[in-house]
Amino acid sequence: MALVSVIIPTYNRAEVVVRAVNSALTQTFQDVEVIVIDDGSSDQTLEVLGPYLGRIKYIRNNERQGVSAGRNRGIRESSAPLVAFLDSDDYWLPEKLEAQIMFFRENREAVACQTNEIWIREGKRVNPKKKHQKPSGDIFLPSLRLCLVSPSAVMLRREVLEEVGGFDETFPVCEDYDLWLRISLKYPIYLISAPLVVKVGGRLDQLSRAFWGMDRFRIRSLIKLLLMEDLTRAQQEAVFFELKRKCTIYATGCYKRGKKAEADLYASLPRALAEALTEKRRDEALKLSCKINMLQRLQLNFPPQ
Repeated sequence: MALVSVIIPTYNRAEVVVRAVNSALTQTFQDVEVIVIDDGSSDQTLEVLGPYLGRIKYIRNNERQGVSAGRNRGIRESSAPLVAFLDSDDYWLPEKLEAQIMFFRENREAVACQTNEIWIREGKRVNPKKKHQKPSGDIFLPSLRLCLVSPSAVMLRREVLEEVGGFDETFPVCEDYDLWLRISLKYPIYLISAPLVVKVGGRLDQLSRAFWGMDRFRIRSLIKLLLMEDLTRAQQEAVFFELKRKCTIYATGCYKRGKKAEADLYASLPRALAEALTEKRRDEALKLSCKINMLQRLQLNFPPQ
C-alpha cells in the first residue's frame, strides 16, 4: 500500500492534465498512487494519458458528475492513509509531497496541512492579495469570510475525511469552502510556508467563472454549520455574523438584477434562522435550509441526489 493517494479530477483538459500527472509522478517522495478521475471528457484526455496508464489508475465516468463527485470517487478508490488532491490545471514542484510527509512525521497529532502557492494568471506570476494569505493552525474564523485552503495544496489524513464526510456533491462550486470549514471547525489546518504548488488561473473553463453570486453557495454552507450541534457559542456568533454579511451582499445583487423575491428571501434569512434556532424550533430552521437548497437546485437545473 502506498503512503499517499494523489487524486486528480479532470474534464476536457487534455492540454494540461499531463503536466499535472507528470508533477505527481516526478515527486522526490515516490511512495504514492496516482488516481485520475476523468469526468466524462470528450476531448483527447484518454489518448494523452495512454503512456501513463501503467503508472496511474485511470477511472472514467460515463457521464459528467462534477468535481466533488470526482474527488469523492477518488477517495473511495484509493487506499493510502494520506490523501492529496491536485486540480488538473495546477501542478506541483518536485518537493511538495516530501515536505508534507516530513511535516506529518514531525507532527503526529496533525490531520491536515497545506503549502503556499505560486499564482499564475494569463501566463504571468501575480502576488496574492493580503486577504488571500494563508493562516496556520486554527483557521476556522478567518475561513468563514473566504476560502483559505487550496485543494491542490492540501494533504489530509484519511480518517478526517471519513469523520467529517467528503465533498458535498450538491455544491457546483464552493465545495472546497464547505469541506474546509467542516474540518477546521474541529481541527487545525497547518501551513508549510514554502510555495510548492503552481496554481494556474485565468482559464475560461474554471468553475469560478461559471456562476455569478458565488456567495449564495457559501451561504448554504454557513447554514449547514449552524444546523450542527457542536458549535461553541463563539463559533455560532461568528458564523451568524458572516451569514448576515454574505446575505446582505447577495441580496443587494439580487435587487439590482430585479430579483426581488429572491432578494427578500436572502435578506430575511439570517434573522429568521436565528429566531428559529434561538427558540429551538429546529424544524423551522430545517425548512429554511431546504428552501434555500431547493431554490439553488432549480436555478442550476441540478439533478436531485
